[in-house]
Amino acid sequence: MTPEELQAARDNVIPDVATGGLSVLFCGINPSLMSGATGHHFARPGNRFWPVLHLSGFTPRRLKPWEQNELLTYGLGITNVVARATARADELSAEEFREGGRILTAKVEQLRPRYLAVVGVTAYRTAFDDRKARIGPQTRTIGETRVWALPNPSGLNAHWTAQTMAEEYGRLRAAAEADTATATV
Repeated sequence: MTPEELQAARDNVIPDVATGGLSVLFCGINPSLMSGATGHHFARPGNRFWPVLHLSGFTPRRLKPWEQNELLTYGLGITNVVARATARADELSAEEFREGGRILTAKVEQLRPRYLAVVGVTAYRTAFDDRKARIGPQTRTIGETRVWALPNPSGLNAHWTAQTMAEEYGRLRAAAEADTATATV
């Protein structure tokens, strides 16, 4: 992909991979220019979302970004706090995050996943005005949907390795599986 093609993707919006009744709806911060250009979530080569999803046990194999619709067969989906593609998340304003939080709330109320997993605690804090939020389960719910903040899988997030992220994502997977088991008993 050329730099010109990437720049042309600025402000593109890519469709959610979502349907009603998901186990987990993963929520990115916003699409990268690569995602905006390809139409695939977490498409930037350095992004660790797809490897971490597999390492944590959410998927039986490592999916490629263009296989994103397979997530639906596992009860998983993807959306974003802010819909427009940018080169970096710091190009987004606090108001865009807050508006994104309002839109996301309405989306979750409609789709009713068991869990909303926001991948990026800083984005979660801004979108939901919760400055004390930490990685892990949140006290906030949206209707009956539980909310979980996960580490941002961007390659720029050097605080977390793929393995330590997979452990945190795995905590969410275990909680979602336990909820599913309880619901079927």
